[in-house]
Amino acid sequence: MGATDGAYVGIDISSRNTVLSIYNSNMDEPATISTILGEENYSIPTVLAKRVGMGQWFFGEEALKMSRLKEAVLVEELYNLALRDGQIFIDAENYSARELLVIFFKKLFSIPGPMAALGEVEKLVICVEQINLETMELMNYVASKLGIEHNHLMLIDRTECFYYYALSQKPELFLYNVALFDYSGNNMVSCTLNRNQSTRPQVITLNVINHGEITENRDELFDKVITDTFGSSLFSSVYLVGDGFDGEWMKLSLSHLCKGRKVFLGKNLYSKGACYGAYIKDGKRDWPFIYIGDNDLKLNLSIKILDNNVMKFFTLIDAGESWYDAKGECEVILDGEPEIEFFIQKPESREAHSEVLELTDLPKRENRTTRLRIEARPVSDVDVAITITDLGFGEISPASGKCWEHTITTK
Repeated sequence: MGATDGAYVGIDISSRNTVLSIYNSNMDEPATISTILGEENYSIPTVLAKRVGMGQWFFGEEALKMSRLKEAVLVEELYNLALRDGQIFIDAENYSARELLVIFFKKLFSIPGPMAALGEVEKLVICVEQINLETMELMNYVASKLGIEHNHLMLIDRTECFYYYALSQKPELFLYNVALFDYSGNNMVSCTLNRNQSTRPQVITLNVINHGEITENRDELFDKVITDTFGSSLFSSVYLVGDGFDGEWMKLSLSHLCKGRKVFLGKNLYSKGACYGAYIKDGKRDWPFIYIGDNDLKLNLSIKILDNNVMKFFTLIDAGESWYDAKGECEVILDGEPEIEFFIQKPESREAHSEVLELTDLPKRENRTTRLRIEARPVSDVDVAITITDLGFGEISPASGKCWEHTITTK
């Protein structure tokens, strides 16, 4: 691996703040980009502002400053509006929120210093609180506008970023369990990481608990959350993220946390974890752990085919892949009844059950003169949308263009 290796860019984005880290094989750990050179100013407010009467845009802290000076009009809720594909009326003009989010991302990529000197992007890894079809479509759109192809984009959620970050540290920091407390806004969430050291690879479980809003008596209430989270288990390290931990309010709780454990406070855990995650998923580092996350497919989906007179299973969808990355497709020639049988198997079970999809109103043709395209596209970790298209059979049977759609679920 030489200096020509592309960079991994990790962007942790929420409606409030955005944090940006970069990583490549020459670096010991990801570096987080500060908007002000020489300062550790990592949290960039997810806002844009447009200079009054001009087509000039500001972002982050500068956008807030220019709007306070009444020199620019602030665009708030940029991320949430872009997710809904909304419109923004500003300075007597209409803008698409998605287009404005693209401007925000372009501003991130043009921060002076390391970002401006960035060579090729091997992976743009975007970390969001929760991955769903809306975030997936939005980020695919933004990446395409930035000239980044689909296979160079990766989406990851915060829990998985924590998993990659925690297990990329020195081994003594994850000798026992690891805890994360996220106090963004007023809401407190804990996530504990546990390793099963008797399996190969080691199976990792993550337990996420939302403790709700903490606004009053923060020290005492956080102390109770710590007690509930730790129980009687041993923890090697604790990570605190989120602007709720700003200020000097932790007295009782901090001394409780530090008893026999290393405690780290910072804003850039998720964006660094995103960089590590993409690097590891690209096979650039030995990784003796496995974690089946919320976004990993919980089913194998296959069909039976006859290949050179041998009956085989053709796999359309594999369990364990990220649902928003997986796609399966094949073309088959129909033999016998106008129906396709799908076999669904959960990864933890040896049994498979089958579902038959009848191709109603398929044109009557001689046997083996109907070609079908079967496409499988997951729409969540447990649901797969199936589309079957009649392709006909060359000159003999023209395609009818008929389509059958069905969703297979393992709920």
